[in-house]
Amino acid sequence: MPHRLRALPVVLVVLLLTACSQNQTLRGIFQSGTPHENYARRLRQAGLAETALGRDWLRAADQALRDSLLVKLPYQESGFFPSDRAVATGLRYPVRTGETIHVSLTLAPGTAAPKVFLDAYELSPDRAAPRHLIAADTTDLSFRYVAEADRQHLLRVQPELLRGGRYTLSIRREPSLGFPVLGKSDKAIGSFWGAGRDGGARRHEGVDIFAARGTPVVAAARGYITRVNETPRGGRVVWLADADHGQHLYYAHLDRQLVQPGQQVRPGDTLGLVGNTGNAKTTPPHLHFGVYRHGAIDPYPFLRRADVLPPAPKTPPARLGQYVRARDARLPLRRTPGDKLTLATTTRTTPLLVLGVAADWLRVQLPGGSAGFVPAKAVLPAAPLRRENLAAATELHSFPLPDAPTTAALPAQTPVAVLGEFGLYRLVRQANGRTGWLLSKPV
Repeated sequence: MPHRLRALPVVLVVLLLTACSQNQTLRGIFQSGTPHENYARRLRQAGLAETALGRDWLRAADQALRDSLLVKLPYQESGFFPSDRAVATGLRYPVRTGETIHVSLTLAPGTAAPKVFLDAYELSPDRAAPRHLIAADTTDLSFRYVAEADRQHLLRVQPELLRGGRYTLSIRREPSLGFPVLGKSDKAIGSFWGAGRDGGARRHEGVDIFAARGTPVVAAARGYITRVNETPRGGRVVWLADADHGQHLYYAHLDRQLVQPGQQVRPGDTLGLVGNTGNAKTTPPHLHFGVYRHGAIDPYPFLRRADVLPPAPKTPPARLGQYVRARDARLPLRRTPGDKLTLATTTRTTPLLVLGVAADWLRVQLPGGSAGFVPAKAVLPAAPLRRENLAAATELHSFPLPDAPTTAALPAQTPVAVLGEFGLYRLVRQANGRTGWLLSKPV
């Protein structure tokens, strides 16, 4: 395939990738990898990675991992995939051990279903590259996974080549365990992890869930009973080995124990009754609940109620895919909605492509490819700065870089409206509505 090929029709790209997939060698068939990695490999096998279009897609994928934005959970946005250029979104979010993270992407009604790659990664200060956790690329585009450590995670969202449309993305937290006291929720927790005990001599290694004496205490996970005994501090206790998460669950201060060592249990099975035995004799009846993995860890993230998604974005979805410019002379781009940390500053003449809407914030892309958040009220639609007729024939590009894919060849005297400027390039719109970038000073 010629190295100088700039762009390919959608049908040709699909045919090339399909043919490549159907004619792989035995080695290629048995190669394992994520759906995103397999798609990138097929691009290379088809020769598309040497084209401007393929390089753009691979570059966007890498940039999303390097230049991710930070969001707080729960997070929800309406987003947009442009069909004339490659984009990939990278969103980072903090997680705590034991939380279930639920990621879901839904395409807007009427959108032709492109293949969209969702990949979640764990970031760690002692590892240079992000560790891949889970992926999805089906029409369901939803997955759940349990956080194994207090870390930052990263979600990359990228569609296949030349496929666009609108979508809704949500990221929220859910409990990974059932609640251990029948009929109660995390509202019944009255004492949390780390609270002082014995005059500050030690710290609380669990949570206390208050309920009436005799309330059933239930299995929070599938597993088997390892110990049923009585101790001076915990009183009547039950230990449950969690078969699904490789941890041990501790139930203390029980009024009665209703299971035996070795007994198999399922979520919701009764293990005992709430009481105040052990060193809880002077307190109201409650369950002390602990989670142990090479020592005690905070049980609250395992039990907290599922996040309620934030309200739908206030900004009209019609803003998605549109170019905007700063309302004032200078506009700071933020790493996260509401944050004061500035990633970059733009001016009134710099066009910003709206790729996402979250509450009253816009996620925008700078002409050079980096992204950030801006308040919706701080921008205006990119009305023409001026109108002109092209002095010479030139090429229209998908973004302002020398190796950007060419989207059209414009003859001299083509009338265009200039919507913005970036370096030596200007963003123009033709009479037919097509937008793209022109080099102001051809070399």
